[in-house]
Amino acid sequence: MLLEIKNLNKTYGDSKDNLFYALKNVSFSVDKGEFVVILGPSGCGKSTLLNILGAIDKFDDGEVTINGYSLFNLSETKATQYRRKNVGFVFQNYNLVPNLTVRENIALSASLVEDSLDIDEIIDSLGLTDHKEKFPRQISGGQQQRVSIGRAIAKNPDIILADEPTGALDYKSSKEVLSIFEEINQKYQATIIMVTHNSALKEMADRVITLKDGVIVSNEVNNNKKAISEIEW
Repeated sequence: MLLEIKNLNKTYGDSKDNLFYALKNVSFSVDKGEFVVILGPSGCGKSTLLNILGAIDKFDDGEVTINGYSLFNLSETKATQYRRKNVGFVFQNYNLVPNLTVRENIALSASLVEDSLDIDEIIDSLGLTDHKEKFPRQISGGQQQRVSIGRAIAKNPDIILADEPTGALDYKSSKEVLSIFEEINQKYQATIIMVTHNSALKEMADRVITLKDGVIVSNEVNNNKKAISEIEW
């Protein structure tokens, strides 16, 4: 088991009278190589959960362990080390370094760890070989998101966290980017947790977790997984 969460709680507010549960008694586990989709409307706690798994945000109580490493009450130094080594992030807004080329953006991420994957192999897998010396402003949004995925996978992380990765893309570009997630999950046995409000995407996942008001309302294994090429919305 790669990820285990037990009775996770995250609250906001400074007194009992205005206490708000962003996440309440959240428990689930993820095996290595699983592709997990987390569904739910805006404000249900999806991004908060992802931020906790990425050690961007802290939680009040419960257990969160990745590869046996506890994320509870990490110091800022330990949290930074964990983010650099163990997690690959893919955001809705690509967050690329504008004055670095495609290859340099991916190489920068790879330089953070000792056991990084082959950069040029990743670039080729992403279909970016002809664009590797271009700057982010010289390529499309879909291509920029591919670079973001390449940056995430280059570190060979324990887990890839994707927060609405197609939210800023049109339909065609979304399908292309999702096919890349599909490929890296299969090729590298990458463990992926993707947050989305698009319920159609549950069909491409191994596991589907649905959140409502900070509570898990369903946690289902998908035994009829489909390729993204077969999914329409």
